[in-house]
Amino acid sequence: MTTLQSVPALGTHPASGSLPSRAETRDQLSKATYDLLVIGGGILGISTAWHAAQSGLRVALVDAGDFAGATSSASSKLLHGGLRYLQTGAVKLVAENHFERRAVSRQVAPHLANPLTFYLPVYKGGPHGAAKLGAGVFAYSALSAFGDGVGHLLSPAKAAQDVPELRTDNLKAVAVYGDDQMNDARMALMTVRAAVDAGATVLNHAEVTGLRFTRGRVTGAELKDRTSGDEFGVSARLVLNATGPWVDHLRRMEDPNAAPSIRLSKGAHLVLKRTSPWKAALATPIDKYRITFALPWEDMLLLGTTDEEYEGDPGQVEVTEKDTAQILDEAAFSIRDQQLSRDLITYSFAGLRVLPGGPGDTSKAKRETVVTEGRGGMLSVAGGKWTTFRHIGRTVMKKLEQLPGHPLGEDYEPVSALPKRLPLPGIANPNAVAHRLLVDGPAPGPRMAADTAKHLATHYGSLSFDIARMANENPELARRIHPDAPEIWAQVAYARDHEWAETADDVLRRRTTLTVRGLATDEIRADVEKMLDK
Repeated sequence: MTTLQSVPALGTHPASGSLPSRAETRDQLSKATYDLLVIGGGILGISTAWHAAQSGLRVALVDAGDFAGATSSASSKLLHGGLRYLQTGAVKLVAENHFERRAVSRQVAPHLANPLTFYLPVYKGGPHGAAKLGAGVFAYSALSAFGDGVGHLLSPAKAAQDVPELRTDNLKAVAVYGDDQMNDARMALMTVRAAVDAGATVLNHAEVTGLRFTRGRVTGAELKDRTSGDEFGVSARLVLNATGPWVDHLRRMEDPNAAPSIRLSKGAHLVLKRTSPWKAALATPIDKYRITFALPWEDMLLLGTTDEEYEGDPGQVEVTEKDTAQILDEAAFSIRDQQLSRDLITYSFAGLRVLPGGPGDTSKAKRETVVTEGRGGMLSVAGGKWTTFRHIGRTVMKKLEQLPGHPLGEDYEPVSALPKRLPLPGIANPNAVAHRLLVDGPAPGPRMAADTAKHLATHYGSLSFDIARMANENPELARRIHPDAPEIWAQVAYARDHEWAETADDVLRRRTTLTVRGLATDEIRADVEKMLDK
C-alpha cells in the first residue's frame, strides 16, 4: 500500500488564492447584511446562489453538511431528456430537458460531462415491443435535434460486442439512443465555485439552529459551525429555504403550523467492479413505467434505481437488504450473473427525491419544482431534477423578482438579462488538457502518468494545471493515493485549500470517488484527516 509520508509537514502552507479560513468566513457572514441568504447547498440552492450572484445580489449560502452532501451526490449521474416521459405525452418537457442537457454538456461544463450511448434491450414477453421502442428512441433523438445521432434498432449480436455481460437469451432487438453522464458532486462543486467567483459567500458544515425575524418577517438565520461549535448569525433581506428533503423542517421554524408541502421517494444505487469493459449503458424496462439502469461510471458499474415512498428521517436514509436484492434482481433481466455477484459490490448509496405532496405511486409522480411562500416571507423551493439545475435557478430568481415591493433592489439585473450559457470554472477540452499535462510535465523528474492526466482533465478541466503545479513543487503530492487509482495527494491538498473540504468524507466521497470505488482504506482515511488538520 502506498501511503503518504511526512503528512504533518505536507501542504501546511496553502497556495496563493486559497479560500478564507472558516473563522474569517463566519466573521464576514455575521457582520454583513445580505440581499439573499440561501439555506441548503444542494444543486438547487447552489444554482440559485450562482444566478443571484451573477445578477448583482449580495448572496450568502450555507449548508448543515457538505455541498451536495445528500441527495445531490446520490443521483444516477445522468443528464438526460427523460425517455420515459414520452409515454405520458410530455413532448415539450423532453425537448426542454434536451435543451438544458445539451447546453450543460457542450457549452457550460464539457469538462465535467460526457456523451453516453444507451442500449434498451427488447426481450420476448417484455413490457414494450421492438417497433414501439424503435419509434420511441427515434422521436427522442428528434427532440434533441439528432445531436446524439439517430435513435435506431440494433442487432443483439452487435450489442453483445459492446456490452459483453448482456443477456442474449430471448433478446429480440436493442433500441439505441444517446444522453449524457456526469460526476454530480464535482458538477455541484464547480457551481459553488462559480457562485463564489461571482461574489457569493459560502460555508458548509454550518447548521441552521433558528431563524431571525424582524416585525414578523424572516430576516436571517442563527447558525452553528459543526466543525468548531462556534455560533453565529446571518442577516438578509430575503431568505430562501432550499434544504431539499428537510424543506418542511425549516418551514416549521418559520411557522410551527405549516402543513407538509412535499413527500419523499427513495432512490437506491449499487456500485460494482466491472468484469469487462462496457462501451454503452443499459436501460432495461421493468414494467410500463420503470426502467433499471446499468451505467459504466468512474471505471465501475452503477446499478439502480429504486423508487418507493420514504417517511423516515432524511438524515438516516440508507440502502437496505431489500433495496440491494431488488436492484440485483432487476439488473438480472438483462445482465449475466457473473457481473452481479455481491462480491463485486464496492459501495451503495441512497438519495431522496423531493416530490409534490399528494397521493399516488411515487414512480408516476412528476419531477417538478415546488415553490411556496411562508407567513414570514421565506420562500421555500424543492424538487426538480439534475438535468435542469440551471433552469431551476433561473425559475427561483424569477419568483423572487415577482415578490411585491421590489425586494431585490435597484442594482439587481434581471435573470433574463444574464448570459444564457455561462460556463463553469475549468471549462476546457479534456483531451487537450490531458495532452498538456503529459507534455508539460516537470523536468527533471518523472512525467505525470497517463491515467492521472486523463483523470484530472475529466474532473477539473483547466484547473488541473493548478493541481499539477502543486505536485511539481512538492514530489510527495505527486504520489498516488492508492496504487490502483489515478488520484494523487495534490488533489487532497487542493480540496482542502480550494474546494471547502473539511472531512475525510468530503474528500474521499465527493471531491474524489475513492470511497465509492472501494479504495478508501482506513490507512488512507487517516492520512487524509492528517492533511486536512492544517
